[in-house]
Amino acid sequence: MRRRLPFSPWHLLLMPLALIFVLPLVQMVLTSFMTTSEINQFPPKLIPTSLHLEGYRALLTESRILLWFGNTVLVSAIAVLSHLILCSLAGYGFARLKFAGSGLAFLAIVATVMIPIQLLMIPTYLMFARAGIVDTLAAAFVPWLASAFGIFLMRQFFLSLPVELEEAARLDGCGTLRTFVKVVLPLARPALATLAVFTLLSSWNDLLWPLVAITDDTRFTLQVGLASFQGTRRTEWSQLMAGNVIATLPLIVAFLVAQRRFIATMTFTGLKG
Repeated sequence: MRRRLPFSPWHLLLMPLALIFVLPLVQMVLTSFMTTSEINQFPPKLIPTSLHLEGYRALLTESRILLWFGNTVLVSAIAVLSHLILCSLAGYGFARLKFAGSGLAFLAIVATVMIPIQLLMIPTYLMFARAGIVDTLAAAFVPWLASAFGIFLMRQFFLSLPVELEEAARLDGCGTLRTFVKVVLPLARPALATLAVFTLLSSWNDLLWPLVAITDDTRFTLQVGLASFQGTRRTEWSQLMAGNVIATLPLIVAFLVAQRRFIATMTFTGLKG
């Protein structure tokens, strides 16, 4: 069967599954080009009669979408950069540096992944209020400076690297930090790209915490701003779909750019526990 088909037989199963995930995205894009009357029509229309830009015009003129987009870019950029620095340093420390209580400390960090975020919202809010950063952009990006998942991911990747490379660097006179920067980090580019993608997706789509910590609409992120289009009496569907298209495109581009490194990291991190 493999000789007869120009692709793997598994694609016959994967292609229908891929269509199931792609169809909502396609419908979102088509709905963004519909008028309000077409969206509210029953039975609902799947394809617009013509491409209308009223949703995008209203989004740009009646909302602060560009400001929200800039806030989200800033928050996500800080989150990605801090994750790459802090999580890689912590992951390398747990993977290579032996110190008393390292196993227990790593277990305690990983255990925090199982704590629901809802349990942490009130103490985090009180802590941020005392620090004076509630209702600022700092309240949105400070929780994303590092994460237990990022530390776990980088540690697992560093464990898959051969120790002999670092030992050779130390024999040449490199210290621990220089070995990490000059030898280990260049080899960890797939893991860093994967960590960047995960952090970008999570920080970009974060809604619950910014919705609690930020009330000034000039400091809204994209997800909080788009949530304001939904109300108990009326929902601006055309603007909401147009905003979702704008919010989704950067994530799709980022994943396509880092796709190969993402797959490589998922392969290597499972080799050694």
